[in-house]
Amino acid sequence: MNIHYINNQIISISTIKEIIKKTYKLELSEDAKEKINSCRSYLDTKIRHSEKPIYGITTGFGSLCNTSIPESDLEQLQENLVKSHACGMGDEVDSRIVKIMMFLKIQGLSYGNSGVCVETVQQLITFFNLDIIPVVYQLGSLGASGDLAPLAHIVLPMIGMGEVYFENKKQNAVDVLNKLNIKPIKLKSKEGLALLNGTQFMQSHAVEALIRVDSLLKFADISAALSLDSYFGLISPFNHLLHEIRPHDGQIQTSANICKLLEGSQIMAKEKTYVQDPYSFRCVPQVHGAVKDTFNYVKSVIETEINSVTDNPTIFPQDDLILSGGNFHGEPLALAMDFLSIAISEISNISERRIYRLISGERGLPAFLVAKPGLNSGFMIAQYAAAAIVSQNKQLATPASVDSISSSNEQEDHVSMGGNAATKLLRIVANVERVIAIECFAASQALKFREPLKTSPLLQNFLTDFRNDIPCVENDIIMFEMMEKALQKIKKMNVSEILT
Repeated sequence: MNIHYINNQIISISTIKEIIKKTYKLELSEDAKEKINSCRSYLDTKIRHSEKPIYGITTGFGSLCNTSIPESDLEQLQENLVKSHACGMGDEVDSRIVKIMMFLKIQGLSYGNSGVCVETVQQLITFFNLDIIPVVYQLGSLGASGDLAPLAHIVLPMIGMGEVYFENKKQNAVDVLNKLNIKPIKLKSKEGLALLNGTQFMQSHAVEALIRVDSLLKFADISAALSLDSYFGLISPFNHLLHEIRPHDGQIQTSANICKLLEGSQIMAKEKTYVQDPYSFRCVPQVHGAVKDTFNYVKSVIETEINSVTDNPTIFPQDDLILSGGNFHGEPLALAMDFLSIAISEISNISERRIYRLISGERGLPAFLVAKPGLNSGFMIAQYAAAAIVSQNKQLATPASVDSISSSNEQEDHVSMGGNAATKLLRIVANVERVIAIECFAASQALKFREPLKTSPLLQNFLTDFRNDIPCVENDIIMFEMMEKALQKIKKMNVSEILT
């Protein structure tokens, strides 16, 4: 059994990917337990002896921050908070993302600045380890006072309410807890607020997006190389000398990838009579490279965030301070996710243009990539589908972070809309995966018309594997079936092995 110990070590996107992929079990380290207990002990003492109100602990929430709550009602206050804030609507969040969300909340609480009890963190760990996945909805977070609504749906099952997925079935949480002999927890002062405040909804979507985009950017280079070779394109725009005098890291990396992928291609070695290719081929290093540089920037922002404390108020026992601040505000995440949405949309944008060139009957390729165009429509409507997807991405890439709607009686008068930035980022990523799959399908078809000339050994190996599931089209077939197979193929293939 794989075990990951929750402690103060820096976690990375790759660490989270490993934990989720290999179904690690979580355990609190002794150091984490000590920090959590120390913070809780300090808070209990502070509540007993403080004459001043402490936001969210001895007061109401949001614009009710000046309403004092009697000590006898502090626990009820926290339960009421969870129930009233569980206002999610719309489609359900994928269980994999919810599990990442749970992990990130556990990690955030383990630093000893939140005032929760060890038993509360342990309840969340138990859910994680047993694959009890709360039902969370996509709509409801403003990404400002944390991700209040979606995080409330995480907490509801912990107190015996709401719904969960368990053993691949949606069930009432209380029934699952009874079946497994798990007692619902009673939230103590501050605990509901600590669980609901935080940016873990935004974080989890960003982490999932980065995991998928990391693979997708490699596939984008492969699909571009396939298209370049099948289009009888030129290798000269990828010469390292060009990129050394404009040394953006992503640009240099992309040109090197394309050269490596096409090394030994008989098609590329064939002499060409023209001196330039369209920008969608010639400028692959500049476009793909800029997206890679954006990816790396966004990754640095997200990795800072997942190693941060983002609930409120925040407790500093050693400094004898409880500070009410704004670490839950999602602006860093919202801006970064909007940036990545814009950038990754460009991958589908340029990919669709290469698809169009391949079906347009240029450079000796038949119109629509079939031997008998007219009788057969071939890839005509596959390009339509790619164009429709790209158009939707352009609409989705409009930044969510430029909007703000005041809430909580003007107490929360600027919000990040990072929750919306998060969900639409994943929609864009899924769309880009679809367009790249269509390009791989079209380029593999186009290469058939270059035979007996062969592409490079690396790409030939890719093609052999790809064509095992997606054969070349001789006469018109039901295209969406092959397009879907192409999509599943690129999502399952280990792309790192191809570029190693």
